[in-house]
Amino acid sequence: MADEAKAKGNASFTAGNYTDAIHHFTEAISLAPDNHVLYSNRSAAHASLRKFAEALSDAEKAVQLKSDWPKGYYRVGTAHMGLRRYDDAVAAYKNGLEINPNNEALKSGLVAAESAASRTRFASPFGDVFAGSEMWARLESNPTTRAFLQQDDFKNKMLDVQENPSALNRHLKDPKIMQALGVLLNVKLRRPNSDEDADIPDAETTEEEPEPEDMEVPEEEREARERKKEAHKEKETGNAAYKKKDFEAAFQHYTKAIELDDKEISFLTNRAAVYLEMGKYDECIKDCDKAVERVIELESDFKMIARALTRKGTALAKMAKCSKDYEPAIETFQKALTEHRNADTLKKLNEAEKAKKELEKQEYFDPKIANEEREKGNEFFEERNYPEAVKHYTEAIKRNPSDPKAYSNRAACYVKLGAIPEGLKDAEKCIEVDPSFVRGYSRKGAIQFLMKEYDKALEMYQEGLKHEPRNQELLDGVRRCVEQINKASHGDLSPEELKEREVKAMQDPEIQSILMDPVMCQVLIDFDENPKAAQKHTRNPVVMNKIQKLVSAGIVQMK
Repeated sequence: MADEAKAKGNASFTAGNYTDAIHHFTEAISLAPDNHVLYSNRSAAHASLRKFAEALSDAEKAVQLKSDWPKGYYRVGTAHMGLRRYDDAVAAYKNGLEINPNNEALKSGLVAAESAASRTRFASPFGDVFAGSEMWARLESNPTTRAFLQQDDFKNKMLDVQENPSALNRHLKDPKIMQALGVLLNVKLRRPNSDEDADIPDAETTEEEPEPEDMEVPEEEREARERKKEAHKEKETGNAAYKKKDFEAAFQHYTKAIELDDKEISFLTNRAAVYLEMGKYDECIKDCDKAVERVIELESDFKMIARALTRKGTALAKMAKCSKDYEPAIETFQKALTEHRNADTLKKLNEAEKAKKELEKQEYFDPKIANEEREKGNEFFEERNYPEAVKHYTEAIKRNPSDPKAYSNRAACYVKLGAIPEGLKDAEKCIEVDPSFVRGYSRKGAIQFLMKEYDKALEMYQEGLKHEPRNQELLDGVRRCVEQINKASHGDLSPEELKEREVKAMQDPEIQSILMDPVMCQVLIDFDENPKAAQKHTRNPVVMNKIQKLVSAGIVQMK
């Protein structure tokens, strides 16, 4: 059963359905908790959803279970990379290479991790300030920061910076973090003006501190400050126009703000948003690219790169509705996420990837070719070449996912190949696609009969008869199920058959639920010890239905 769940997880992972993959791997782990491969696979699925903390937990468990397995260390390194813990990633990749020095994946990971670690150290000159317990001692010694330490939000941010000093960039807008940095550096820091804007609008303005009366300010600097103030006024007016959906006016004000102060990156990203609303996607992309260039040039907050790239990706995604090419948008969203993980960006990425898949399905859809492929599958089925038949049925399904015959035929192939779970899944899909297609019911009933789930098979055959009451295949299925169920009812099962049914039944959630029901427990006691009470129970159709399920499963015998 663990192998079946693992196979389902692998299939979901390959199809890009990472949430389903996690569900199946979790089910497999519950059945085989000491299987290191299952934790590794679930780690990969978590990483694909950018849930790197969960990915790291699973990867470390895989290493714990099998410390001489290189892939486990690769998973650990990948998770650390996602968490931007580059030094830890380097260590993980090196540990894996000690076991297998020729592993290409570990080699590539090590190169990337060392490069990222080098960039991080170069970009964080304050790294040593946050090292060890000294940081906490210095914060505790200052009355102001001592009070901050009572706040979980502040502590979490400082922990984030301590683990990865480059993370300081994302917290510089927090005055408490700035004050803490001043304490650690033993200097008085003033919070820098923010060039980050709420997505639009943002009513805040940047105010200049007044200069002492006896200090003369050079004329050139005074003019620059006045221009900056005027630029922010234009931005505020643009924000107000944007809120009113007066995009022409917003465009004029943001453009004026850019002319007055070309170093304020939010002016560009705001104007890009206006272009986006106006459907001027090329202009939007140009402003976003310019914003990215300015962030790099001015060494500004990396979040602004993520914002600009997300806006650019949104424009590309809208253009893709005509061009039918979502790949540029997907690549741009992915780049944005490498700069800063943002829920909105991740949502847009998922939407673009989904749109791409839907487009590919639509372009691939061809009922004529689907019928041809299904006929080829039938020919190979007649020749008993079941693997080749599966190949053609699969192609038929891709060409026309709404054809129930292809699912039904492939289910029959899977049964012939002994792949019962896959056959059952196809039979269920067949019924889902077309509930009136009776062959789907007979196919699923036959598989359930093969699995010795006679009561479920009986229900399936009966469900099919609602659509076609005289279908001989369904009627024969009902007869066979009743014969098997009666064997259990009359106590005609051999000890081996009885034991087999009991073991299988105890794995069925429905049977478990009946046996754990206090009312049903009392009913069973009454049948054994209180004939008068048992007679009342026989008049209750719900109770008798549950008893019949226990009889069919071999748990209870009626004599």
